[in-house]
Amino acid sequence: MEKLLTAHQLAEILNLSVETIWRYTRQKKIPVIELGDKQYRYQREVVLAALAGESGVVKEEGSDYFKQGEYTYEDYLKLPEEPGYRFEILEGWLVKEPSPSVQHQRVSAILYRQLAIYYDQFDPEGEIFSAPLDVTLTNKNVVQPDLLFISGARREIMRRERIDGPCDLVVEIMSPRNRRKDRLQKMEIYRKAGIPHYWLVDPEDEILEAFMLKDGNYSLVFSGGPGDQFKHPAFSGLELDLDKVFYRPPD
Repeated sequence: MEKLLTAHQLAEILNLSVETIWRYTRQKKIPVIELGDKQYRYQREVVLAALAGESGVVKEEGSDYFKQGEYTYEDYLKLPEEPGYRFEILEGWLVKEPSPSVQHQRVSAILYRQLAIYYDQFDPEGEIFSAPLDVTLTNKNVVQPDLLFISGARREIMRRERIDGPCDLVVEIMSPRNRRKDRLQKMEIYRKAGIPHYWLVDPEDEILEAFMLKDGNYSLVFSGGPGDQFKHPAFSGLELDLDKVFYRPPD
C-alpha cells in the first residue's frame, strides 16, 4: 500500500505551502483520508492524478504540479534564479530549499580545509569542491552536494559548468529541514550512481557518519563527533579534527 503523507510532507513534495494544501483540502480539490478528528493523510499518486485532471486548480506562483516527477536537467537549466534558495532534481522531482545557515557553512568550510590538506598529499591530481556546483548523475538527478571530491582518475567527468557523473566522495551537511532527504532519498540516489563514499554530517547532534559502498550497498565505517578519533579504512592517514569541525562559537 502506498505510504500515507501528512500535509507537511505533501507540501514539500509538491513545492507548495502547507496553507495551500489545507485550502485545497477544504475546497475538496485534492483527495484526503480522514484518520480521526482533524487527522488528515494523503496519497501522493492519487493527489497528483486529481491535480492533473483539475482544470480550475489554483497554482502558487512558480509551482508546476504536472512536471513533478518529470523534471530533467534541461528543465533545471531553465529555472529562474531565486535569491535565498537553491534547487535540485531528485528522481525527476524538483526540490527547493532555503540557503544554508551560518553554522552549516562554518562546518562546511572547516571540513573543506581539512580534506583539502589531506587530498593534496593523498591524490594531488584530484580536486575537492564545495556547493554550489551542479552534479548530474542522470538526466533526472541533478544534485548540489555540500562537498565533493573527484580523484585524478576520474577527471573526465569534469565539465566547464558541472560535474557529469559519480564523484569519489560526497558529503552532505544536514539541517532539521533536510534530514530525511539526505539520509534516505539522496543516499539511495548516490548508491545507485555507484558513488564509493558518502558522508553525512549532523551539526545539531555533532556526528559525522562515513558510509562506504560494499557489494552495492552502503556500510557505515565510522560514526563519531568531538573527542573521537576519525579512522577510515579507505583513507589511510586522514586525521579529521572533529572538535574543530563541530566548533560553535559562544553566542
